[in-house]
Amino acid sequence: MPVSNTSIVERIARVIAGRVVSINAEGADPSAGPRVDEIWRDYVEDALSVLRTLREPDQIMADAGNVETWERMVLAALEAETA
Repeated sequence: MPVSNTSIVERIARVIAGRVVSINAEGADPSAGPRVDEIWRDYVEDALSVLRTLREPDQIMADAGNVETWERMVLAALEAETA
């Protein structure tokens, strides 16, 4: 599995920013990439909220993998961002 060079918080924040500005979602910008580059940091708190929600997997996720590993991974991402 590939490993991203971009933090999970930044990736989530960019997705949220993209949904706000892109014509492909809720926005009006037909070429939102440059705008997302400018504003994604405005959505870091939203991204952290999403990540905090993901600390506990649902039953389907728990059945598919190791719950303790998942929790450690999510907590590590949160700690890295808030350090």
